[in-house]
Amino acid sequence: MERYIPPYDITEEMLELTSEIMEDLGKLSNVNDLDKLPRLRRVNRIKSIQSSLAIENNTLSLEQVTDVIDGKRVLGPQDDIIAVKNAFAVYKMIPDFDPFSLKDLKKAHGIMMEYLIDNAGHFRTGQVGVINEKEKVIHVAPPHDLVESLMEQLFDWLHTSKAQMLIRSSVFHYEFEFIHPFGDGNGRTGRLWQTALLASWKPIFEWTPIENIIKNNQEEYYQAIRLSTAEGKSNRFILFMLKVIKTAIREIVIDTHNHQSHISNQIKALMSVIESYPMSALELMEKLGLKSRQTFRKNYLQPALEAGLIGMTNPDQPTNRNQRYYKV
Repeated sequence: MERYIPPYDITEEMLELTSEIMEDLGKLSNVNDLDKLPRLRRVNRIKSIQSSLAIENNTLSLEQVTDVIDGKRVLGPQDDIIAVKNAFAVYKMIPDFDPFSLKDLKKAHGIMMEYLIDNAGHFRTGQVGVINEKEKVIHVAPPHDLVESLMEQLFDWLHTSKAQMLIRSSVFHYEFEFIHPFGDGNGRTGRLWQTALLASWKPIFEWTPIENIIKNNQEEYYQAIRLSTAEGKSNRFILFMLKVIKTAIREIVIDTHNHQSHISNQIKALMSVIESYPMSALELMEKLGLKSRQTFRKNYLQPALEAGLIGMTNPDQPTNRNQRYYKV
């Protein structure tokens, strides 16, 4: 059997967009790693989850999604709350997945759709289609008895293709949505898997809220799928995704610089003495040579907590006398 090659053409516009994205990624190499900016990472991940689920008509706001992730009680549809918990669990596993493994894709879908559908993690056994936000059918997927073979061929191409990852991940995203291998949850899983592919190439993508830009251009997202299908190749979708990725990276460059600019000299001093194991306020003050507890809390401790740079052993009781602090 001949090896399957998804139909698409590399155009000058694609090459130009790819070059611009690479240039912006280079700018990120000149700032501190996002591993040192946990609050920004967390905000971006929540944006990704809320946006991807909102495309699927999840009604929870960004604030409600944050509360669900924080374990707080939220009033809302039970399935929407479950979807957030599932998405948070699977996004945390991105570094553990092999994005070139069909088995891992099924595992990710199983986690994403647990308690929401009966056959989570298994390919569909019936006919499905893609419906846009206006409840209009824009694509009828291939017959279910072809799904296994089509997905195996797609992953074989994904594994052997020499295409640049920005383009390869976009082609995969489109082809995945075209095949629509699962009964439900294809949209959120396809977006997750493109992020996983990109993160395997450049770890910064694990924290880049591409899904947020897609949500803000949702009609164009569906149109790109529709036009690519009509034209018999994924060029339109590739271009759309490259523009989305370019916007997402430029936003993260700005956010990263802004976040770092708000880190004061006092926070930097605190971060230079705090350890990854729990330490008391008194220990930290002694290392900093401070006498005033009020000065320590106002200028050092509280700003570092708000920036997400340090954690508390008793976060639910901030004033606990046995409270300890540690580097996140």
